[in-house]
Amino acid sequence: MNMTGHLSELRNRIIWTAVVFLVFFITGFVFVKEIYGFFVNDLDFTLNVISPGEIIWIYFTMASIVGLVGTIPFLSLQIWLFVKPGLTPRERKVSLAYIPATFLLFTGGLVFGYFIFIDLILPFLLSLNDGMFNEIFTVDKYFRFLLRVTIPFAILFEIPIVTMFLTSLGVLTPAFMRKTRKYAYLILVIIGTMISPPDFVLQLVVAVPLILLYEISIFLSDITYRRKQRQHEKFMQDDSE
Repeated sequence: MNMTGHLSELRNRIIWTAVVFLVFFITGFVFVKEIYGFFVNDLDFTLNVISPGEIIWIYFTMASIVGLVGTIPFLSLQIWLFVKPGLTPRERKVSLAYIPATFLLFTGGLVFGYFIFIDLILPFLLSLNDGMFNEIFTVDKYFRFLLRVTIPFAILFEIPIVTMFLTSLGVLTPAFMRKTRKYAYLILVIIGTMISPPDFVLQLVVAVPLILLYEISIFLSDITYRRKQRQHEKFMQDDSE
């Protein structure tokens, strides 16, 4: 396929992905009351709106979350189908497993971030009030803060998949990841500090899972790197024969 054919195929896959996102977006828009009820069911306070725009904002926000989560598997499949012709049969089989893994890790990151927010971060922040202020929580401020905590976790939980993919392309090696481990730790701790309150225990609770993810990524990168080496050695032996 020439360059024009590749661009045409890419355009079609982007269009189909946009259509799938729109379908999930509309579904989320229809069931926004149920979705909103799930998020506020366990709250001990009432959320308020101070402008009509916040009502529209929460509709679009809830629908966008549903659209994003629902589209990830389809988007991953479209990316795989686009690069599939350039892969060997074994690479196709291995890379196909990335699709459910990407979805599960992204969803797992959202869930983990949500429970960290509900069970640790929010109670800690409310405890600082100690009767000093009259608490008024608006829908806009609450959900913006919630998304600021959960979305980074969802993205960071993709580190193992991204690591394996870059290793398979030869861009990344486990040796490099081990060499830069201390810098990676520092970056992850900074990220954990940014998305958590100024409390050492909470920052530790947030940073430790991120560091574990990095170590898991090194382990998976090592597996991918060794498998790639074995394939290369086998290819060289077959070629010499």
